[in-house]
Amino acid sequence: MHDWFQTPPGRYLLAWERAQLDLAVADLFGFHALQLGLPELDALSANRMPHRWLATHTLAPESDFVTDFSALPFPANSLDLVVLPHSLELAPDPHTTLREVARVLVPEGRVVICGLNPLSLWGLRQQRARLYHRFGFGDLFLPQAGEFIGYWRLRDWLRLLGFEVEVGRFGCYRPAFSHEKWLQRLPWLERAGERWWPILGAVYFLVAVKRVRGMTLLSPAWKTPRLLPSAPVSIASSATLTRAAALNDIKKLKDSD
Repeated sequence: MHDWFQTPPGRYLLAWERAQLDLAVADLFGFHALQLGLPELDALSANRMPHRWLATHTLAPESDFVTDFSALPFPANSLDLVVLPHSLELAPDPHTTLREVARVLVPEGRVVICGLNPLSLWGLRQQRARLYHRFGFGDLFLPQAGEFIGYWRLRDWLRLLGFEVEVGRFGCYRPAFSHEKWLQRLPWLERAGERWWPILGAVYFLVAVKRVRGMTLLSPAWKTPRLLPSAPVSIASSATLTRAAALNDIKKLKDSD
């Protein structure tokens, strides 16, 4: 996808995603953050965690290490944040990659995902172009590599892995134009799309938190209140006291007569 991100629609999409990522990761705290893929986009630039890495499939000047996204070199429950900018679309097995992300995230850790929306003008143009491309006509609008993953389908995957979606939004509502001047002429479509057809943006953006059901936070032993044993109550003594009170009331009535 490197060459496509140098095109006008690619730069337009990256600018929108960069703005969303900066807002989402700026206030996420922890110690360890990881970005998987897409070195063209520094997804962790606004984050303040002390340890931040960029992992790629192949060696790139910006990457810190090369790894298989379906077998990350981190122990379980060790990362506070994982960012997947279009990584699932390019993964040979996106299910395995997402399960691996769930494994390395700590409880309450977050995953941030960007993906191309198949239910958009861009997605429809790509599907039509692929049909024509099979017969040797026309060019593809989006990169040929990878497969679209629908927004609601991805939400189902996350739910099955124990994630809860905190943020979900769409963007890039301008038509699938390849020229810069046409993209720049329609800025009002961003506001109109957010209001009238919000789920038809060319790209979607998700932030999900890893929930661990049944967790109980334990207080330190020195904070646990100590209950003093109460003195046992004798039923016989209680009955004796009640009888004595009744006799005393009867005596007072006789004296008053």
